[in-house]
Formats: sequence, structure tokens, C-alpha cells
Amino acid sequence: MKLKHKIALGYIKTKLILLCAVNKRKAGEEMLRLFCTPPNRSIVAEQEVFKKAEKLQFVFEGKKVFGYRCNPSNKKILLLHGFSSTCQHFARFAQPLIDKGYEVLAFDAPAHGASEGKVVNAMEYSHMIMRINELYGPVDGYIAHSFGGISLALALENLPTDPHHKVVMIAPATETSTAIDGAFKMLNLNNRVLRTSMDDVILEKSGRPTEWFSIRRAIKKFPGQILWIHDEDDDITPIADALKVKYDAPANVQFIITKNLGHRRIYKDAHIVQQVVNFF
Repeated sequence: MKLKHKIALGYIKTKLILLCAVNKRKAGEEMLRLFCTPPNRSIVAEQEVFKKAEKLQFVFEGKKVFGYRCNPSNKKILLLHGFSSTCQHFARFAQPLIDKGYEVLAFDAPAHGASEGKVVNAMEYSHMIMRINELYGPVDGYIAHSFGGISLALALENLPTDPHHKVVMIAPATETSTAIDGAFKMLNLNNRVLRTSMDDVILEKSGRPTEWFSIRRAIKKFPGQILWIHDEDDDITPIADALKVKYDAPANVQFIITKNLGHRRIYKDAHIVQQVVNFF
């Protein structure tokens, strides 16, 4: 870790500890704000497949969201990127799916890529997915990575679904509780008062406890087929949470466990891309 990064994390940790000592509620709100703030905005050159696509935009919760529609068709697949990412990173899936006759939709979530905003949470991202379905759907299939995975799982609970729907989860953020644990670990924070306060703020704002934001819970009633791809060496979304889903043995979920691809190389791997495309 670079010295500048270490100093920044140290400053944030000290600020949170001091704030928690004075006002634990404010400290919980600040921790949640930091957790929902992408550390950087991924700016990537527009990919060739999207240069040829129809440019789309709509206003969502007061922010402009930008995206693309490729190859208009009655069979639609939506690409969903992860935290601090952009739909441009998933262009590699678009052309093979277009070649199979699919319409491909891809958008930058709020606070990501070309879209407006500074913070985003899984509920907001899930509502954006639902809005895309209203505007450009209905969507038949989804490819979701990381943070896009938990957001999609929450959205599917509120969208009409049937056995023909297909979902690909690539290294999804399976349990929000685990993701928050990871954030505390990154900050080297072992403060139960702050963690409890953050959980209280989540409950107050959403009406749901932190544990409710779980792919394992959300997909239990999904009637379609799911292809779940996860790497043993993922240091962002631990495979331990994915294995709990695997051990549940849901009949509609097929698992592919990889090695040495980590959290981001996994969706760039040519063999994985082909397996995803073959699933549709």
C-alpha cells in the first residue's frame, strides 16, 4: 500500500473514532456514507461495441444515468458492473451476445463512470435496475459482477420473473455484512460501538437489518437459472459466502469455481467469457 493511501486511511480511522466518542449516531452515518462512496471513478475509453450503439440516458432520483442499447431485439440482456467500475469493462460480453441475436443494455450506476452522483447503495442500484426494466425492458437475462450482483438479487425480488429468466453472477458481493466487515478491516477498525451504530443507521434508513441484504436470502424464490462464477482467491468478495449458497444446493444454480483469477481478472478471462455466453 502506498504511503499516501496509508495516511489517508489513518486519517479516516482517527476521524471515525473521535466522532464515535462524541456522537455514535453521526459516526454510524459517516461510516455508511464512506462505505457507499466509490474510492475512485473509473474513467475508461468508450469501447468499440458501444461506439456503434444507441446512447441512452434518463434521470434517476435526480441524477443523470448514462448507458447504451446495442442491437435492438426482443431478447434482452443487461450488463451490471461492480463498485468503482463502469459498464465499459464489460464490453467484452456484448459482441458475442449480439452475435447470438440478443439486445445488450449497459449502464453506469449512479456515482460511476459517466453517470452523475457521489454515493450509491445496493437499494439505489437495485431500483435503477428496476427502472431500466420499465424504460427499456423487459429484460430476459443479466450478467452482474460484485456489487452489481447483490443489487440485482434485490431487484429480482421486485420484478416479474419466470423460469426462462437467466442470471450470471460473477464474484458477487454475497453478504453485505461481510462487505462491511471488509471495510472495517481495511481501516484497521475494531470498534463494536461504531459497527452497531452503522447497523442501526442501515435499519433506520432501509427498514431492514444489514443481514437482509444477502444474495443467499434473496435468490431463494427466483425461478430462473443462475450461473455463479467465483474464484478461490477472491480477496474482495470471499468465496466462503458463495460456498454457503453452494451447500444449500439450490437446483437452479450452477457453480463454476476458478483459481488464480481473483476478483477482477475473472470477468476478463476469455474462457469465462465464453462460458457465460454459452449459458444464454
